Amino acid sequence: MEDQELDESILALINESASSTRPTMQTSPDSIPADSFDTGSVSEEEKPKDNKSIANKVDLSVTHFKPIEKFYEDEGHKFFDDPAYYKTCLTGEGQASQRVHQVLSKYLTCTDPKDRTVYRQQLVMAYWELVHSMAPKMADFSIPKSKRMMLRFGVVLPSLFTPEQKQTFSKAIIENNTGEPVYYMDEWFKEIASGRLTLSATDEVRVRKTGNGDASAEQQHLMQLKNKNDGKLQSTESFVNAKESERTMLEQELKNRIESLCDHAPMIGLEPYRMPYSDMQKKLFTEIQEKLRALQKNDKELAGYLKEFEEAKAVSESLSAKMQNAPEAIEVSKGDIDTEFNTVRQMAKMTVGRQGNQFPVFTREFYHCIPKGTGFRENVISIMSWIEEMDPGAFCRIHKNTPHRIVPYVLLVPTYGDFGFCWEPFDRYNRITSRGRIVVPMYPRDLKISLLMAVADLRWQVAKEKASYYWMEEGLTGQYYQWIENQKLKGDLKSYFISDYVLWMTKEVDGVQRMDKELRAIFWRFIPFNQQRKEELKKRSLVYQELYQRDINRSMSDGY
Repeated sequence: MEDQELDESILALINESASSTRPTMQTSPDSIPADSFDTGSVSEEEKPKDNKSIANKVDLSVTHFKPIEKFYEDEGHKFFDDPAYYKTCLTGEGQASQRVHQVLSKYLTCTDPKDRTVYRQQLVMAYWELVHSMAPKMADFSIPKSKRMMLRFGVVLPSLFTPEQKQTFSKAIIENNTGEPVYYMDEWFKEIASGRLTLSATDEVRVRKTGNGDASAEQQHLMQLKNKNDGKLQSTESFVNAKESERTMLEQELKNRIESLCDHAPMIGLEPYRMPYSDMQKKLFTEIQEKLRALQKNDKELAGYLKEFEEAKAVSESLSAKMQNAPEAIEVSKGDIDTEFNTVRQMAKMTVGRQGNQFPVFTREFYHCIPKGTGFRENVISIMSWIEEMDPGAFCRIHKNTPHRIVPYVLLVPTYGDFGFCWEPFDRYNRITSRGRIVVPMYPRDLKISLLMAVADLRWQVAKEKASYYWMEEGLTGQYYQWIENQKLKGDLKSYFISDYVLWMTKEVDGVQRMDKELRAIFWRFIPFNQQRKEELKKRSLVYQELYQRDINRSMSDGY
């Protein structure tokens, strides 16, 4: 971007009153009235379909991501071609918009490097004040698309695109058609403001007291109970489905063996008499008895899970009825939106790091990603699908020795950061089936690395919570902690793990040996690749062949 460049829309706003009835404004941004972005009406756009966030509901029957068939629209939208984009974006936001306008104008026209640095820092503060003003409005369907695009991509001035970048962003798919819980920042605030998504790092959305305070507290308590019960309900339903599938399989195997047992060939020369049981058929007696015992065990477990499921369903229906009959409606207060805004701003800072580029506005000066490396929703889901393919346990949580696949919420923040991370491993009111939360920067140097860092963080926190008080002794965290201790390494344990996980998923996955032998063995056991990849690796090196043989030995013993 040229230092002297000033967007035409800014110039137009500075000089636009030449033909109006008001006195002509001076070219200095400071002379623009504070209400210049609050006059005039913004046309309401067509009310979009309100997808009631199907993505928020956890479906334990889903086993993998659906392949992304379409990464970009064929023709794209025309939001960034609107000559009034800049003015519409800032209209109605009061002093916050005026502050952004003034500082941005100075920043773009400034030639002195020191002054430019000062304006850049001021713009960071002004921009987030503007986001603070816009965030509560995201649940309003009539909000102009330019405001959504500003929160989503950080685009305040379309002229800061190159023509190629503008074309790429114009073809980005707007709606979430994937069914996955991956949200842009404007969608995130929309879900929070509508009450469909709870506050980050808190347990529930507080209710606004419109009547009796005790009734409000009771409604809040009912929400907590329902969150707890939902986890039990989903988990038990998963167990019931698994046991029914197991029963079907056992019954089919039993039928096949009984059919084989009852099949007698005629005795040649002594027709119509048939042959007695053969030696192979006599072995079926033992197998049939084993299948019957397995069915008996299955039936006992199924009956127990059905009873639990019935009880959880009754509790769920009861709680839902009480919540529907409650006298007050649940609304998200402005205080809650403010809390989430502060949380999201902190998340954005963390993706960048202390020494990173905190500049919040999209500009070709700092954007250096290729389209495939930009954090569009479809690109992120595609990478997550690859991660899950290589590391099948990446999004699994174990409950009663049964893995539950639970994809976390993903918040895409429009920052020039490189660090993805996990904000919450799960909701503490529902540790069984609630989604965790990971945050991913949209404009990193390497999108895959940023996502791997976030997944590594999620994996570490889930494993640590599972091991509880024994996290330094048992499981993944225990083994890794002991290895770090033996290496006499100092520093943040989780940071070491994240770095090693990235190495595991970028080098070792392809057979490039970069890890210590003992550390590789820990990852091979607790963060295993899929079976196909294991079989490919064992052919490449004796190192992996030895690890593969250990798997076989453990599977034949009780210690696996």
